[in-house]
Amino acid sequence: MRIIPPNSIISASFSQNIADMRARATIVAQESVTGQHADLTKHLGGRIGDAMISEKALSDIELERGLLGVREGRLDLTQKSLAAVQTRITGLEVQMLTVLGTGDIPGKDLVSRDAAAALSDIFSTLNTRHGDRFLFSGDETATQPFANTDQLLADIRQIASTATSAADFETQLDDYFQSPTGGWLTSIYRGASTTTDPNSVTAADPAIVEVISGLAVMAISGTQDNLPLLTQNPEIVRASAERIGSGTNALINLRADVGISQERVAKQKEALDTEETILNSVYNNMVGRDQYDAASELKQLEASLEAAYLLTSRLSNLSLLNFLR
Repeated sequence: MRIIPPNSIISASFSQNIADMRARATIVAQESVTGQHADLTKHLGGRIGDAMISEKALSDIELERGLLGVREGRLDLTQKSLAAVQTRITGLEVQMLTVLGTGDIPGKDLVSRDAAAALSDIFSTLNTRHGDRFLFSGDETATQPFANTDQLLADIRQIASTATSAADFETQLDDYFQSPTGGWLTSIYRGASTTTDPNSVTAADPAIVEVISGLAVMAISGTQDNLPLLTQNPEIVRASAERIGSGTNALINLRADVGISQERVAKQKEALDTEETILNSVYNNMVGRDQYDAASELKQLEASLEAAYLLTSRLSNLSLLNFLR
């Protein structure tokens, strides 16, 4: 007489098969979405080391791209700030030289007030931040480079009041802005005159100092300040207006330098994109799973599971008596 296995043994066998198919279906479902083999060690065998090296290289590229993005953001904001400074002083040199040439006192007062306003606007622009970093403070990135213009204008008025001649004024003015112990670096500019970032621009840059020194003298040249030295020696004010012109030219050159740095960053990003494309191709060839193939296998597994569930359900309704009938 043939012995028929109890249905509990058959059910247990089907249950194990179902569990295996479900586990495989979970893996294949993941692979159909990611496009990569879930078990890389099993798939690659001895080539797993090469895959890990490629993955590390791709992670390094992403990190470097992030750092370049930060540099790019700082350079863009620096360029925009310098452009704003240049735009703000455009025309002031010609306006002051014109009113000096015609002896237009009210016109001179108007240009003087505009120079004072421009000076204040430039201080505000140079206080620009990128994140928590003050862009124009050199290595003192946590320090705002300027307060307001009051102290600067008070210092220049004092020089104009104590200077004995136009030549003496120019000497004192030069010492104020250029000497390490002058008022500009000790009282006005609160950042560092040096920077370890080769792409950084400080507010102590000669181009910026040239513009600010010219504006400061123009700002106190009106009748509202009534400084005899400046009234009696218009060549002082003329020289300050000309400094706006030379400072503008220097500012253009400075912006060109920033532009070169911007272009360099853009090219580095392009090189990273190319490198990433190549590495992605190599990496995907090693770890990739055809998503269409994975989807087809998943569909087959789902059909098999459905059939297995149906058969298990039928088996559960059988008994030894059913087999003997």
